[in-house]
Amino acid sequence: MGFLSRKQLNQIGFATVGENVLISDKCSIYNPQKIVIGSNVRIDDFCILSAGDGGIIIGNYVHIACYVSLIGAETIKVSDFVGISSRTAVYSSSDDYSGNNLVGPTIPSIFKKVDNRKVTFEKLSLIGANCVILPGVIVGEGTAVGALSLVIRTLEPWGIYIGNPLKFIKPRSKKMIDYLQHFS
Repeated sequence: MGFLSRKQLNQIGFATVGENVLISDKCSIYNPQKIVIGSNVRIDDFCILSAGDGGIIIGNYVHIACYVSLIGAETIKVSDFVGISSRTAVYSSSDDYSGNNLVGPTIPSIFKKVDNRKVTFEKLSLIGANCVILPGVIVGEGTAVGALSLVIRTLEPWGIYIGNPLKFIKPRSKKMIDYLQHFS
């Protein structure tokens, strides 16, 4: 119970896994051979890492809180010093909701239309609890997204955004950059 041991992490079959990695034994992991995990990473209970062909890339000093989902066919990149808070869902794939196609993973691809686009969290970004991040989004460096936000577009660096619809609130302080010199 708790976090997986180093031996257990190695047995999962990740593409790579760094040092000082804590992954809950209650985390669901699909296609681990397409998942890269850096060092100083913590992934809490009941997370889902479901990598498609594009894979999932998790940098260094990353925290992925409980109940977070990283799901989709395209790449999901979580850069260094990123935090993703509880119950956030990140999708690099989404069905077409227009009604012109069938939807779901059990439907043959000729009958459905799926939006598959890379999702990127640039370094020092922070995502609040219960957010939804859709395909094609880039969360800019140092950007913070408040709880319960829906993110459907790329966000400029060093901003604070919140809501549904998402709104820019104000610039975010860059003071944290000063601390990076201690992490070489």
